[in-house]
Amino acid sequence: MSHTALRHLVIVLGDQLNLDATALHDFDPSCDAVWMAEAMQESTHIPSSKQRTTVFLSAMRHFAQTLRAQGWPLHYTALDTPDAPSTLADALNRAIEQLRPQALVLTAPGDWRVLQDLRAVARAHALPLQLRDDLHFFSTVREFAEHAKGRKQLRLEYWYRALRQKTGILMVDGKPVGGQWNFDADNRASFGKQGPPPIPAPQRFAPDTITQDVMALVNSQLAHHPGHLSSFGWPVTRDDALLALQGFITQRLPLFGQYQDAMWEGEVWLYHSHLSCALNLKLLNPREVVQAAVDAYTQGLAPLPAVEGFVRQILGWREYVRGIYWTHMPEYLERNTLNAQAELPAFYWTGDTDMACLRDAIGQTLQHGYAHHIQRLMVTGLYALLLGVKPQAVHAWYLGVYVDAVEWVELPNTLGMSQFADGGLMASKPYAASGKYIQRMSNHCQGCRYDPAQSTGARACPITTLYWDFLMRHADTLAKNPRMVMQVNNLKRLTPEQREAIAAQALAHKTV
Repeated sequence: MSHTALRHLVIVLGDQLNLDATALHDFDPSCDAVWMAEAMQESTHIPSSKQRTTVFLSAMRHFAQTLRAQGWPLHYTALDTPDAPSTLADALNRAIEQLRPQALVLTAPGDWRVLQDLRAVARAHALPLQLRDDLHFFSTVREFAEHAKGRKQLRLEYWYRALRQKTGILMVDGKPVGGQWNFDADNRASFGKQGPPPIPAPQRFAPDTITQDVMALVNSQLAHHPGHLSSFGWPVTRDDALLALQGFITQRLPLFGQYQDAMWEGEVWLYHSHLSCALNLKLLNPREVVQAAVDAYTQGLAPLPAVEGFVRQILGWREYVRGIYWTHMPEYLERNTLNAQAELPAFYWTGDTDMACLRDAIGQTLQHGYAHHIQRLMVTGLYALLLGVKPQAVHAWYLGVYVDAVEWVELPNTLGMSQFADGGLMASKPYAASGKYIQRMSNHCQGCRYDPAQSTGARACPITTLYWDFLMRHADTLAKNPRMVMQVNNLKRLTPEQREAIAAQALAHKTV
């Protein structure tokens, strides 16, 4: 195919690994070509962990193999290609100069920065850029924007209900199955002193030759990046992702709801699905994932509270954070309502801390590129919130360390839900809690040198100390929030001497 005959250069990004992507809808191998590129900047603009980078690069290379097997023209630049450009923009510039396409075609990306870079390249070459909707989702950004019009608050619950009604999922005669929309109250159990019941091992996948090559490349070129690869086992193909889905539905979904907020020392996987990475790479379609869960309920294989809770994460939360991201970027990235300015503690990169809950959550994050949602919200996120870490630093860490992190989903979860930096656009209150919450939902405190009941003294739990300090520092602001009034009122129980001691201990902790 000569350069002058190239109609469309179809851009496929690392989180768009689905053959039914809109950019490929009218693909004609006789006059179109696919373009994919591994760019060092995508692993270095934030320090991407070895697990995360390996997931993306291996999945991209496997998808490229699928495209080649179909006989589709593909121009692929690997990270170790001699003289490979370091950025996506530079790689695309080079491809345009060599291939001379008449137009660029792109499914809407999941990252504002990437979209702006690619648009700039198209403008520089005076090339049309066809930006197509990402139909992977149940809704469009335009639908969310319409839903948001005139609303003082953008709460998940109302968007979730609208999507339930639109799709008919878990609905009968226009009403929610089971007579209620939300079974969250049934899904907050801890494991108790006896610990978790026997937990089926999750589906893990031995690295094949492609993945092994990527692992060697990452260990060589990104040797100083966080994390390890000795335990790598994520699905990087559609076939493996489907096996992972089947394993979750049959083995862990029935108890997912009951224990979705529970934690236990050394238990990495518990009853969670571990499917967010495959979903965000587009190896799985959310419709098939939701349908598999609903089928389990209708066949009597999983209880409604578990199924509804899981469906809400995908049909509700995932669609919701995407809407928040695309209707509020780019200014959303700079929000910092609580004026948090502290640096991220160094132990977030090593797990080297005496706090058992943080040591466990960060340790498994570095080992597997994974932590479940309560560990992210109520352990690593909670500590950063109470310490007053600058939200952009927290965002960069979450974006870098987790295998499922793409900015459209990670940024609102971190900056809005976890750090309350958007002033309540997403969350109705800051998720602030003392060490007693960790004690209630886990066994971390049993073997910890700190006591969650103490806020001062040698054995005081840093989370408890910082919790009271957080309330004192932000009392005026938090008192205006109806959901925080009770917590702020608890400050009245503290004497001036206790307040002074807590503030001093918190300051000492912050300066360590």
